Amino acid sequence: MAERLLRVRTRQKSKKPEFNLHDSHKKKRLGTSWRKPRGLHNKLRQQIAAKGKLVRVGYGSPRAVKGFHPCGLPEVLVNNVAEVLKAQGFVVRIASGVGMKKRLEMQAKAAEAGLRVLNPKGGA
Repeated sequence: MAERLLRVRTRQKSKKPEFNLHDSHKKKRLGTSWRKPRGLHNKLRQQIAAKGKLVRVGYGSPRAVKGFHPCGLPEVLVNNVAEVLKAQGFVVRIASGVGMKKRLEMQAKAAEAGLRVLNPKGGA
């Protein structure tokens, strides 16, 4: 069932528009990250079709596969070796704050356990 829902999620996400901050292309200092339009005369808030789409619940993923990696397994963020050993049935993403020495140790333990590390670094 998860494979079917992953295919459904892929099809839904292919139709999802880019949700950028309204008029962010006009000002260099504005980032593109989404903010809800709140202005009285804002055309995006008024849902004028040519101005883009608003973020809505319907663009989300099916609940059963929310947080899954495209390989079909759920992702888990790990910070230490003990968490790697508990992560059976998951794909592992090592936290960015982990140093290289611990990271290599965690990657070695994951390889022993047969787990996939999504962001490997170094020689392991």
